[in-house]
Amino acid sequence: MARILMLLPDRDFDPTEAAVPWFVLRTAGHEVFFANASGGAARCDQMTLKGLRPDGKPMRGLLKTLAARPENVRLYQNMERDENYQYAQRWKDVQPQHYEALVLPGGHAPGMRPYLESDEVRRICRHYFEAQAPIASVCHGVLALARTKREDGKSILHGYRVTGLNKFQENTAYKMTRKLFGDHYRTYACTVQDEVTAVLARPEDFKSGPRFPSFGSSRRPHKGFVVRDRHLISARWPGDVWKLATEFRQMVDE
Repeated sequence: MARILMLLPDRDFDPTEAAVPWFVLRTAGHEVFFANASGGAARCDQMTLKGLRPDGKPMRGLLKTLAARPENVRLYQNMERDENYQYAQRWKDVQPQHYEALVLPGGHAPGMRPYLESDEVRRICRHYFEAQAPIASVCHGVLALARTKREDGKSILHGYRVTGLNKFQENTAYKMTRKLFGDHYRTYACTVQDEVTAVLARPEDFKSGPRFPSFGSSRRPHKGFVVRDRHLISARWPGDVWKLATEFRQMVDE
């Protein structure tokens, strides 16, 4: 059994991108521990979890594709009851050498920024890269890695092939929601793809994946798009996360 660390912000992370890896790893017999800025139970993006617009009305039509699916909502609700989740430690108290692997979920709402800008999160990420230990990232989670520097000043992702929320997905979600949600789906002015690509050894090392993606589930965990390069596996959005979690579990088992 491996001890696996999952980093989260205090609020606004994507519920699917945290709960599915938690479930898959727990089911395989591993133990998942959590850390966030303040300690204790974090709170996911409630609009995504509940499928509600800012005015309280249900998301319908294309907007509904941004809401967490019922299966993944149930997994998140189960994760909330996990004692390790309820008593998460603070980033600054984490001793990463006590855990064998790292999971970096994503999200898009404003509460993600402290997580993506934290020196403590970067300290933890640097440890796992230096140890060549298993790491999984999804969506905006890859920014925590991209912003972590090596001793030579380059990103720890320099020389790796990765993916994350691609420009087409990010811009499409923002255009769909801007009128009702404002900047809820625009974490930064620069897209994830552009920021990450800028720190890679070659622009083609960022893999954007199929333009029209498929959505994985417990019955179809092979659906989705991931990129594995050595000890790092990355994915783009909640639709990829079942595949990410399944392949990451295999990586940890190796």
